[in-house]
Amino acid sequence: MKITILAVGKLKEAFYRDAAAEFQKRLSRYVKLEILEIPDEKTPEHASAAERQKILELEGNRLLKLLQKDAYVIVLAIQGKMLDSEELAEKIRLLGVGGASRIVFVIGGSLGLSDAVLRRADLRLSFSKMTFPHQLMRVVLLEQIYRSYRMIHHEPYHK
Repeated sequence: MKITILAVGKLKEAFYRDAAAEFQKRLSRYVKLEILEIPDEKTPEHASAAERQKILELEGNRLLKLLQKDAYVIVLAIQGKMLDSEELAEKIRLLGVGGASRIVFVIGGSLGLSDAVLRRADLRLSFSKMTFPHQLMRVVLLEQIYRSYRMIHHEPYHK
């Protein structure tokens, strides 16, 4: 199976890059992982609703161009379904057993995701009702994917 993390924006701070690199290294023994980044649009400080919508559409179009038709797409969205770690591991395991060859996790930018990207999702996943910076969310997602593979392989992982 191949897992792709498709993210709006880059990891700017070194501590986020270091943490992400560590989980990428750990995951390499379980799964082929790729991280694709699209540029984030600059949002004016007092952007109007129309400006915010235009930014979401621009970022959304960039994301949609990178989503393969056969991919199982999981978008991170506050309004999504909340799973615990065991449920996420089971979802990934069942997708693999069911023949899914590619899972794509999508992380939006500071404004979230466009309606078109949300409609393309096979699953909307929420980590919390709280909002997190997208850079931090990438690290948290990588850790949870790593935790999932440890569980799938019946290997210990700190709870």
